[in-house]
Amino acid sequence: MSTRPAIVLLSGGLDSATVLAIARDAGFACHALSLDYGQRHRAELAAAARLAAALGAVEHRVMRLGLGDIGGSALTDAAIAVPEQPSEGIPVTYVPARNTVMLALALAWAEVLDARDIFIGVNAVDYSGYPDCRPEFVAAFERMANLATRAGIEGKSLAVHAPLQYLTKAEIVRRGAALGVDYAHTVSCYQADPAGRACGVCDACRLRRQGFEQARLPDPTVYMEVRD
Repeated sequence: MSTRPAIVLLSGGLDSATVLAIARDAGFACHALSLDYGQRHRAELAAAARLAAALGAVEHRVMRLGLGDIGGSALTDAAIAVPEQPSEGIPVTYVPARNTVMLALALAWAEVLDARDIFIGVNAVDYSGYPDCRPEFVAAFERMANLATRAGIEGKSLAVHAPLQYLTKAEIVRRGAALGVDYAHTVSCYQADPAGRACGVCDACRLRRQGFEQARLPDPTVYMEVRD
Protein backbone atom coordinates (compact mmCIF):
# COMPACT_ATOMS: atom_id res chain seq x y z
CA MET A 1 0.00 0.00 0.00
CA SER A 2 1.27 3.42 -0.97
CA THR A 3 1.88 6.06 1.65
CA ARG A 4 0.93 8.82 -0.79
CA PRO A 5 -1.77 10.74 1.09
CA ALA A 6 -5.09 11.85 -0.33
CA ILE A 7 -8.05 13.69 1.14
CA VAL A 8 -11.39 11.98 0.49
CA LEU A 9 -14.59 13.91 1.16
CA LEU A 10 -16.83 11.36 2.86
CA SER A 11 -20.46 12.26 3.43
CA GLY A 12 -21.60 8.78 4.44
CA GLY A 13 -23.65 8.28 1.30
CA LEU A 14 -23.40 5.78 -1.53
CA ASP A 15 -21.29 7.92 -3.86
CA SER A 16 -18.66 9.04 -1.36
CA ALA A 17 -18.31 5.48 -0.04
CA THR A 18 -17.57 4.31 -3.57
CA VAL A 19 -15.01 7.08 -4.04
CA LEU A 20 -13.23 6.12 -0.82
CA ALA A 21 -13.01 2.54 -2.07
CA ILE A 22 -11.68 3.74 -5.44
CA ALA A 23 -9.00 5.90 -3.81
CA ARG A 24 -7.95 3.08 -1.51
CA ASP A 25 -7.82 0.65 -4.43
CA ALA A 26 -5.59 3.12 -6.31
CA GLY A 27 -3.09 2.84 -3.46
CA PHE A 28 -3.67 6.12 -1.65
CA ALA A 29 -3.41 6.55 2.10
CA CYS A 30 -6.90 7.97 2.57
CA HIS A 31 -7.63 10.74 5.05
CA ALA A 32 -11.42 10.96 5.19
CA LEU A 33 -13.09 14.31 5.84
CA SER A 34 -16.75 14.68 6.75
CA LEU A 35 -18.57 17.95 7.30
CA ASP A 36 -21.17 18.57 9.97
CA TYR A 37 -22.77 21.53 8.24
CA GLY A 38 -26.13 21.51 10.01
CA GLN A 39 -27.73 18.93 7.73
CA ARG A 40 -31.07 17.50 8.80
CA HIS A 41 -29.96 13.97 7.84
CA ARG A 42 -27.23 13.81 10.48
CA ALA A 43 -27.33 10.01 10.47
CA GLU A 44 -24.98 10.23 7.49
CA LEU A 45 -22.17 11.33 9.82
CA ALA A 46 -22.42 8.09 11.79
CA ALA A 47 -22.47 6.26 8.46
CA ALA A 48 -19.29 8.08 7.43
CA ALA A 49 -17.53 6.89 10.58
CA ARG A 50 -18.57 3.29 9.86
CA LEU A 51 -17.37 3.55 6.27
CA ALA A 52 -14.03 5.10 7.17
CA ALA A 53 -13.33 2.18 9.48
CA ALA A 54 -14.63 -0.49 7.10
CA LEU A 55 -12.78 0.88 4.07
CA GLY A 56 -9.43 1.37 5.74
CA ALA A 57 -9.10 5.14 6.01
CA VAL A 58 -5.92 6.25 7.75
CA GLU A 59 -8.02 8.66 9.77
CA HIS A 60 -11.45 10.24 9.75
CA ARG A 61 -12.16 13.80 10.82
CA VAL A 62 -15.45 15.63 11.18
CA MET A 63 -15.33 19.42 10.80
CA ARG A 64 -18.20 21.64 11.84
CA LEU A 65 -19.62 24.37 9.64
CA GLY A 66 -22.41 26.87 10.18
CA LEU A 67 -24.25 26.47 6.88
CA GLY A 68 -27.43 25.99 8.89
CA ASP A 69 -26.99 29.58 10.08
CA ILE A 70 -27.33 30.69 6.46
CA GLY A 71 -30.19 28.36 5.55
CA GLY A 72 -31.62 28.55 2.07
CA SER A 73 -31.87 24.78 1.62
CA ALA A 74 -34.27 22.05 2.64
CA LEU A 75 -31.27 20.19 4.03
CA THR A 76 -30.34 22.94 6.50
CA ASP A 77 -33.66 24.65 7.23
CA ALA A 78 -36.43 22.62 8.86
CA ALA A 79 -38.98 25.18 7.63
CA ILE A 80 -38.33 24.12 4.02
CA ALA A 81 -39.86 20.76 3.17
CA VAL A 82 -37.81 18.11 1.38
CA PRO A 83 -39.60 17.54 -1.95
CA GLU A 84 -41.04 14.08 -2.42
CA GLN A 85 -41.66 14.37 -6.16
CA PRO A 86 -39.23 15.13 -9.01
CA SER A 87 -39.13 18.84 -9.83
CA GLU A 88 -37.87 21.06 -12.61
CA GLY A 89 -34.68 23.07 -12.25
CA ILE A 90 -32.35 23.12 -9.27
CA PRO A 91 -34.23 21.64 -6.29
CA VAL A 92 -34.53 23.19 -2.84
CA THR A 93 -32.24 20.46 -1.51
CA TYR A 94 -29.32 22.32 -3.12
CA VAL A 95 -27.12 23.72 -0.33
CA PRO A 96 -25.60 27.04 -1.47
CA ALA A 97 -21.81 26.77 -1.92
CA ARG A 98 -21.60 23.48 -0.03
CA ASN A 99 -19.17 21.70 -2.35
CA THR A 100 -17.09 24.85 -2.76
CA VAL A 101 -16.69 25.19 1.00
CA MET A 102 -16.05 21.49 1.51
CA LEU A 103 -13.40 21.37 -1.19
CA ALA A 104 -11.76 24.47 0.27
CA LEU A 105 -11.46 22.76 3.65
CA ALA A 106 -10.15 19.60 2.00
CA LEU A 107 -7.61 21.78 0.17
CA ALA A 108 -6.41 23.31 3.44
CA TRP A 109 -5.95 19.89 5.02
CA ALA A 110 -4.18 18.67 1.88
CA GLU A 111 -1.62 21.44 2.25
CA VAL A 112 -1.00 20.50 5.87
CA LEU A 113 -0.48 16.85 4.96
CA ASP A 114 1.50 17.65 1.82
CA ALA A 115 -1.14 15.76 -0.13
CA ARG A 116 -1.60 16.50 -3.81
CA ASP A 117 -4.85 14.63 -4.36
CA ILE A 118 -8.42 15.34 -3.29
CA PHE A 119 -11.31 12.97 -4.06
CA ILE A 120 -14.97 14.00 -4.22
CA GLY A 121 -18.02 11.94 -5.13
CA VAL A 122 -19.87 14.38 -7.38
CA ASN A 123 -21.83 12.99 -10.32
CA ALA A 124 -23.30 14.70 -13.37
CA VAL A 125 -25.35 11.84 -14.85
CA ASP A 126 -27.88 10.46 -12.34
CA TYR A 127 -28.00 13.45 -10.03
CA SER A 128 -30.29 16.25 -8.82
CA GLY A 129 -28.94 18.99 -11.06
CA TYR A 130 -26.78 20.77 -8.50
CA PRO A 131 -24.44 23.28 -10.18
CA ASP A 132 -21.49 22.31 -7.96
CA CYS A 133 -21.57 18.71 -9.21
CA ARG A 134 -20.72 19.54 -12.81
CA PRO A 135 -17.35 18.72 -14.40
CA GLU A 136 -16.89 22.42 -15.19
CA PHE A 137 -17.02 23.20 -11.47
CA VAL A 138 -14.49 20.50 -10.56
CA ALA A 139 -12.07 21.69 -13.25
CA ALA A 140 -12.47 25.33 -12.17
CA PHE A 141 -11.83 24.49 -8.52
CA GLU A 142 -8.70 22.56 -9.43
CA ARG A 143 -7.37 25.57 -11.35
CA MET A 144 -8.14 27.84 -8.41
CA ALA A 145 -6.48 25.44 -5.97
CA ASN A 146 -3.24 25.57 -7.89
CA LEU A 147 -3.34 29.37 -7.95
CA ALA A 148 -4.31 29.91 -4.32
CA THR A 149 -1.94 27.64 -2.41
CA ARG A 150 1.72 27.62 -1.47
CA ALA A 151 1.98 24.08 -2.82
CA GLY A 152 0.65 25.18 -6.20
CA ILE A 153 2.98 28.16 -6.41
CA GLU A 154 5.92 25.94 -5.50
CA GLY A 155 5.09 23.59 -8.35
CA LYS A 156 3.44 20.85 -6.30
CA SER A 157 0.34 20.70 -8.44
CA LEU A 158 -2.83 19.46 -6.82
CA ALA A 159 -5.47 17.30 -8.55
CA VAL A 160 -9.18 17.12 -7.73
CA HIS A 161 -10.45 13.67 -8.64
CA ALA A 162 -14.14 13.09 -9.37
CA PRO A 163 -14.10 9.48 -10.60
CA LEU A 164 -17.90 9.14 -10.61
CA GLN A 165 -18.79 12.23 -12.59
CA TYR A 166 -19.62 10.44 -15.84
CA LEU A 167 -21.08 7.22 -14.36
CA THR A 168 -24.72 6.28 -13.96
CA LYS A 169 -25.91 5.36 -10.49
CA ALA A 170 -26.05 1.71 -11.55
CA GLU A 171 -22.43 1.87 -12.73
CA ILE A 172 -21.43 3.44 -9.42
CA VAL A 173 -23.17 0.69 -7.46
CA ARG A 174 -21.52 -2.04 -9.53
CA ARG A 175 -18.09 -0.39 -9.18
CA GLY A 176 -18.40 -0.12 -5.42
CA ALA A 177 -19.71 -3.65 -5.05
CA ALA A 178 -16.72 -4.95 -7.00
CA LEU A 179 -14.45 -3.10 -4.58
CA GLY A 180 -16.15 -4.57 -1.52
CA VAL A 181 -18.27 -1.61 -0.40
CA ASP A 182 -21.03 -2.67 1.99
CA TYR A 183 -23.77 -0.25 1.05
CA ALA A 184 -25.72 -1.24 4.16
CA HIS A 185 -23.33 1.10 5.98
CA THR A 186 -24.38 4.10 3.85
CA VAL A 187 -27.11 6.70 4.31
CA SER A 188 -28.31 8.62 1.25
CA CYS A 189 -31.77 9.84 2.27
CA TYR A 190 -32.24 13.61 2.65
CA GLN A 191 -34.57 13.10 5.61
CA ALA A 192 -33.27 9.92 7.22
CA ASP A 193 -34.30 9.37 10.81
CA PRO A 194 -31.69 9.18 13.61
CA ALA A 195 -31.33 5.44 13.01
CA GLY A 196 -30.48 6.08 9.37
CA ARG A 197 -33.73 4.68 7.99
CA ALA A 198 -34.69 6.20 4.64
CA CYS A 199 -37.94 7.90 3.68
CA GLY A 200 -38.05 6.17 0.29
CA VAL A 201 -39.56 9.12 -1.57
CA CYS A 202 -37.00 11.95 -1.72
CA ASP A 203 -34.78 12.53 -4.73
CA ALA A 204 -31.79 10.82 -3.14
CA CYS A 205 -33.86 7.73 -2.30
CA ARG A 206 -35.32 7.60 -5.80
CA LEU A 207 -31.90 7.74 -7.47
CA ARG A 208 -30.44 5.21 -5.04
CA ARG A 209 -33.26 2.70 -5.54
CA GLN A 210 -33.07 3.14 -9.30
CA GLY A 211 -29.32 2.49 -9.20
CA PHE A 212 -29.65 -0.82 -7.40
CA GLU A 213 -32.51 -1.92 -9.63
CA GLN A 214 -30.60 -1.14 -12.81
CA ALA A 215 -27.42 -2.73 -11.44
CA ARG A 216 -29.46 -5.85 -10.63
CA LEU A 217 -28.04 -5.95 -7.13
CA PRO A 218 -29.94 -6.22 -3.84
CA ASP A 219 -30.68 -2.88 -2.19
CA PRO A 220 -29.74 -3.01 1.52
CA THR A 221 -31.53 0.26 2.32
CA VAL A 222 -33.73 0.16 5.43
CA TYR A 223 -36.85 2.29 5.05
CA MET A 224 -39.00 3.91 7.71
CA GLU A 225 -42.06 2.30 6.18
CA VAL A 226 -43.02 0.57 2.96
CA ARG A 227 -44.10 3.04 0.30
CA ASP A 228 -45.65 2.17 -3.05
